[in-house]
Amino acid sequence: MNKIDWLNLDARLLQLLVTVHECGSITGAAQRLGLTQSAVSHGLDRLRAIVGDALFVKSGRGIVATAQAGLLAQRARQLLDGLEAFSVAAGFDPARLHTCFTVAANDLQRDLLLPPLLRRLRQQAPGVSLRVIKSGAPGPGLLRDEVCQLIITPRPPEASDILQKRLFEDRYCVFYDPACRRPPSSRADYLAADHVTVLYEPRRSLDLDHWMLTQGVERRFVASVPGMAALGSMLRGSGWLATAPSLLARETLHGLAAAAVPLATPPMPMYAVWHLRHQGDPVHQWLRSALELVVSEVLQEERSRLGRVASSG
Repeated sequence: MNKIDWLNLDARLLQLLVTVHECGSITGAAQRLGLTQSAVSHGLDRLRAIVGDALFVKSGRGIVATAQAGLLAQRARQLLDGLEAFSVAAGFDPARLHTCFTVAANDLQRDLLLPPLLRRLRQQAPGVSLRVIKSGAPGPGLLRDEVCQLIITPRPPEASDILQKRLFEDRYCVFYDPACRRPPSSRADYLAADHVTVLYEPRRSLDLDHWMLTQGVERRFVASVPGMAALGSMLRGSGWLATAPSLLARETLHGLAAAAVPLATPPMPMYAVWHLRHQGDPVHQWLRSALELVVSEVLQEERSRLGRVASSG
């Protein structure tokens, strides 16, 4: 590699390398970056000429990264972080920001918080976009490897380089189809019913399900689904029950009836989680601040909604 070669590197090429590495495909990278596939391929050819490595090779119908590409993608992320910090060192102005935030969230957080978050961000920074990925039961690697910049989850990963802040606390309620059954009238009625639950990962139950088992509360499950959004289709037209966070009634499970759980259950907290590297970053601080404002607005709207429901009843 000669001096002319490395001087041809720029932030766009570094971002292209990182994106292709994360997506594992030319097509996926092109869609995320808003480019044509030929533009991504041409950029990869430029990178190959600069670094002297194939970077990505065909494997079946897709591509896989070479060992060198993995190392370079990690370095590229660090360089991009440094360039972003350099660009805001003289004073952060959201209106000048052009970036895509990747946020990991499951159904409740995704539907409840991320649409108003994106609207708020783009009011101040029209150049900002949002990419949402599933968090499942998140591990620290999501943040350490820069798969995302922020996780919103009730189950934050624990590690010395992972930071968290509690956003709010929700309660559990019982969702059901009112056309098919009444709400459970007692603990015995609740336990006699058939239930549907969520299983994000094999052999890793919801915190609530695990807690109930530790309390000796055994329910009969007729189905498990991969996300909260799938509960609705299972419950509609059946006499089954699902015990889930009450805020799902606003969006994801809108239209189903909800009632109090006829036994004591713990609250469900929700956290914002990020990596230590972003703690002092003004861009990330702005993102976290916007999220907290959205949470405050959503909770205020929910209190108003519940007040209207109570007064009408």
